[in-house]
Amino acid sequence: MHHWLLLALQTIYGLCAIGLALYSLHAAWLVWQARRCTAQPSPPSLVPSRWPIVTVQLPIYNERHVIERLIDACARLDYPTDRLQIQVLDDSTDDTRSLIDRRVAYWRAGGVDIEVVRRPTRAGFKAGALAYALPHAKGEFIAIFDADFRPEPDFLRHTIPAFLAPAAARVAFVQARWGHLNRDYSPLTRSQALALDGHFAIEQDGRQVAGFMLGFNGSAGVWRRACLEDPAVGGWQDDTLCEDLDLSYRAQLAGWRPVYLNDVVAPAEIPPQLNAYKRQQFRWAKGSIQTLRKVGWPVLNSRRPLPVRLSAMIHLGNYLIHPMLLLLLLVIPPILLLGAQPISPVPLIGITSFGPPLLYAAGQLRLHRARWWRNWLYLPLLTLLGLGVCLNNSVAVWQGMRTRGGSFYRTPKFRVEQPSDGWRGSSYQLPLDWQMVAELALMLYALWAAALLAQRAGWLSAPFMLLYAASFGAMTGIGFWQDRRPRPSRRSVSLEEMNTVVDGKV
Repeated sequence: MHHWLLLALQTIYGLCAIGLALYSLHAAWLVWQARRCTAQPSPPSLVPSRWPIVTVQLPIYNERHVIERLIDACARLDYPTDRLQIQVLDDSTDDTRSLIDRRVAYWRAGGVDIEVVRRPTRAGFKAGALAYALPHAKGEFIAIFDADFRPEPDFLRHTIPAFLAPAAARVAFVQARWGHLNRDYSPLTRSQALALDGHFAIEQDGRQVAGFMLGFNGSAGVWRRACLEDPAVGGWQDDTLCEDLDLSYRAQLAGWRPVYLNDVVAPAEIPPQLNAYKRQQFRWAKGSIQTLRKVGWPVLNSRRPLPVRLSAMIHLGNYLIHPMLLLLLLVIPPILLLGAQPISPVPLIGITSFGPPLLYAAGQLRLHRARWWRNWLYLPLLTLLGLGVCLNNSVAVWQGMRTRGGSFYRTPKFRVEQPSDGWRGSSYQLPLDWQMVAELALMLYALWAAALLAQRAGWLSAPFMLLYAASFGAMTGIGFWQDRRPRPSRRSVSLEEMNTVVDGKV
């Protein structure tokens, strides 16, 4: 029994190490592919004699802090007025409804074709709202922006031409790069920006150059309506929490193709609260695994080249990294206690960890060459976040493997753009949850594992476990620090004040 238990634990350890190495090598391979992006000139932008009709859809649920910024930015898009329609898909249950009604009325009076679309129920959450509004849309193309975005006025003039080239008849969607309204707000937002830059500038562009399958990121993109209505694609569906990733893969399996434009940027707000970041990661992790379950076999069974299919599976299963990281931590002490030779973590750290830092450095070199190293200096904090959320995301992966759909818990937005902007005290602030206790327990477990390794093999073998301890300690420390008594911050606008506010003037 002792022998078989040890063999099982060592097998788990080996499989996790191999899996993490595979993802690390894939990240490095994407860096190699993305190197070709800078050598390729951007295609000339077509200027049609008559622009097609575009519908801009804004799915909203309780966004009092940012909804006016979003509506104003979309109403100011530099696009022919008679060819632009804006739909505010409002599922709100708080005073966001009043803010939307007043802002829509203001812009309608100014000649903008803008309307509010409200449903009897919130069934299907974001996917349900998008599907519900599509029959009422006028546009041949559908642009989508989440509440935390502030698109630039020229967004449509740079994205729509990608659909109009002679060889673009089967382009399903055009995805722009996400910018950051509050990158420099705090170390937490700087580290998240580092990860997002790497995803877009290297992962998305690298996959595109290699001819691999891309995912739609849910916002700051445009869909061809004909693709959404294609029976072979199936339109918006709510059986995953990543309806964007699901739809983009179904579209590509049906013969449509994506386009990613790295030079077109749509600024958005990064979550300043750690619990908001964790909630966002939970939804993305659960939805990605649900999508893997749903379209994984059709991808593997497709006629695409084997490297394309394998890369797609790695992409869809990206959040499996977190259960692997958690299992590595959990199995090492039992392996040592069962009398096995101490496992040196040095080779493990080397082969499983070099890819992501390389990817993030390449992303900064490409996007911010003059200050790339200053941005990259936040890699240690990003590493702590990546390890620290492994419990949060492992729970999400487990739920994604067992369930379809689920409740869509929004990531709260606070309209923090300057360091002086406050968010603590907002009714949208998320409270501490049970995971803080579990993360504290994992921190103590990691310290015990480090002591065991040091005792059996010397302190040079302990840093890997100490990194786990620091990561879970950071989760609990930042969480408790952000939950302290709120400082004086921007207060919410009352209903009485809203009755007297029009276009920012009292």
